[in-house]
Amino acid sequence: MAVAAKNIPAPDLLPVRRALLSVFDKTGLIDFAKGLVAAGVELVSTGGTAKAIAEAGLAVRDVSELTGFPEIMDGRVKTLHPSVHGALLGVRDDPEHAKAMHDHRIEPIDLLVCNLYPFEEVRRSGADYAAVVENIDIGGPAMIRASAKNHAYVAIVTDPGDYASVLNALEINIGSLSLDFRQKLAAKAFARTASYDAAISGWFAETLEIEHPTWRTFGGRLESVMRYGENPHQSAGFYVNGDKRPGVATARQLQGKQLSYNNINDTDAAFELVGEFDPNRCAAVAIIKHANPCGVAESASLAAAYARALACDPVSAFGGIVAMNRILDAEAAQEIVKTFTEVIIAPNASEDAVRIVAAKKNLRLLVTGGLPDPHAGGITVKSVAGGMLVQGRDNAVVDDLELKVVTKRAPSAAEMVDLKFAFRIAKHVKSNAIVYAKDGATVGIGAGQMSRVDSSRIAARKALDAAEAAGLAEPLTKGSVVASDAFFPFADGLISAIEAGATAVIQPGGSMRDDDVIAAADEHGIAMVFAGVRHFRH
Repeated sequence: MAVAAKNIPAPDLLPVRRALLSVFDKTGLIDFAKGLVAAGVELVSTGGTAKAIAEAGLAVRDVSELTGFPEIMDGRVKTLHPSVHGALLGVRDDPEHAKAMHDHRIEPIDLLVCNLYPFEEVRRSGADYAAVVENIDIGGPAMIRASAKNHAYVAIVTDPGDYASVLNALEINIGSLSLDFRQKLAAKAFARTASYDAAISGWFAETLEIEHPTWRTFGGRLESVMRYGENPHQSAGFYVNGDKRPGVATARQLQGKQLSYNNINDTDAAFELVGEFDPNRCAAVAIIKHANPCGVAESASLAAAYARALACDPVSAFGGIVAMNRILDAEAAQEIVKTFTEVIIAPNASEDAVRIVAAKKNLRLLVTGGLPDPHAGGITVKSVAGGMLVQGRDNAVVDDLELKVVTKRAPSAAEMVDLKFAFRIAKHVKSNAIVYAKDGATVGIGAGQMSRVDSSRIAARKALDAAEAAGLAEPLTKGSVVASDAFFPFADGLISAIEAGATAVIQPGGSMRDDDVIAAADEHGIAMVFAGVRHFRH
């Protein structure tokens, strides 16, 4: 049964006479405290916050004066007291509440300024279990939630970024804050504690290896509001969760206009793909369009890798995303800017490369400081009507798999290198996925089709188009290898690849008709390898 409301109307303007300040992040604290004092607000504070305010020469009461109880247990208990929570939760216009406050000498608090122990930062730092647990704030969230619930009579500020707007509102309203303003602060406060608790529960699930906790929560902080989402009629915002995995969320944008929703989605796909390539072994470049690669290549230099990636599908590369696994150099930058490109993302960029890209003022250049680890765990989330699908990140890497030759002919050493390359790419192509590769470069990619044979034919058709554009006598699929993200349910998809010129194939295997597919491969004298791992990507 729900708790009945007394329907006492909230005042439109709340005079702010007393504020309780208890913050871990002291950014802007002193200037804000000075502004409150200038507005005639009495300051009450706790621990280190009170010390900082006092050292700035401002009058401040310690919270123990309100509670009549000292701070104990290394600061764990200081605000968990009726004199604090009664001051925050009391409904001033309710006679019973007013009497209780009077009888127990509870002084009302009109403004709470509180931010929390840095749990998220300590968790990301790799601190030990005890240190992470010790940074779970208890008193702070309790006070924040109390104030936010009672926003009719208390304003709650959780973000130092709001200090200026609070002082401005106090000035405009001659020492008061409006109900609309208090409601917005309360909404932000509840979102903050929800995100904080999500980080804590997520850490416990990860630490205790609970793959599917009964309650799953996620939190994030707004990074930017976008002009629109996938389409102009859709609103969109970009939220970050504090994960330090190198990528678009942690990157530094050196130049260019604001990233769009589609830019971020595609750039993430591009950088995750090039993260599969060890920069100590080779230079690798991926060109992405609509979250699918339209060309990927490895070579001795980024410029050479880019040229080979571009050759796979130069038409689709127009307006695409370019990602690389090494520091962007001037030679590669000079080649990339010749084609209209939306975003370049790299671990870093040389000064000369930055100057070259700067000539294209709208071209975004992002540097990440590192590459994402393809072996790392983690989760991915997809919303569906009424819920969310949560799964572990696809961190299977072809170099770690036990590949099994299932045909009479084994692949040559060169074919095996290309098979691994192609399967590495297929992991990042929307299903059904078919990837043709030759000499460390894609030469045809078929993505997102309802049947595998259609993906194979589309990839071959693109290879023909690329050959015509390059003035070649025949498509590069002749003598290539082919990778499939999932098994061939029938031999027709394989036959299509053979007709395109493939001489070896890698696929997961596991179909009821594997024997038929293997027989077709043997009949045409091609080599086939089973990877034992499927890479569906929807």
